[in-house]
Amino acid sequence: MSTQMTLAIVKPDCFAEGHAGEVVHAYESEGLRLIGAMVVSLNAEHAAAFYAEHAGKPFFGSLLEYMTSGPVLVLALEGDDAISKVRRINGATDPEEAEAGTLRDRFGKSITNNAVHASANGDDAKRELAFFFPELAR
Repeated sequence: MSTQMTLAIVKPDCFAEGHAGEVVHAYESEGLRLIGAMVVSLNAEHAAAFYAEHAGKPFFGSLLEYMTSGPVLVLALEGDDAISKVRRINGATDPEEAEAGTLRDRFGKSITNNAVHASANGDDAKRELAFFFPELAR
């Protein structure tokens, strides 16, 4: 096992519905350490920069609209195999395909409104952490 850092986001509706504590608990109960957290309201420019790899895709506009619809909780997490662990805890992107008990199964509403974000791989984790937590970038 290798210690990694990764980024997760409690998305606007999940945050607004009061599930942030449950999300953090899910990560911590699997041995991940919270090393950074902040509540932010993304504007369209910041959301577009964060999700730049999706620019031009059919869902890009709705993704930006969703991510700018309210505050989000951005989390920096660290632990053994943190990237794959967070992705497993979150579940499949489409809540209808998410394994029972995962965060997206519990709190996701649709493939767009899917409750949480997780870095996909090591390169994404580095880029995403630097976007919100430049002091943690390495």
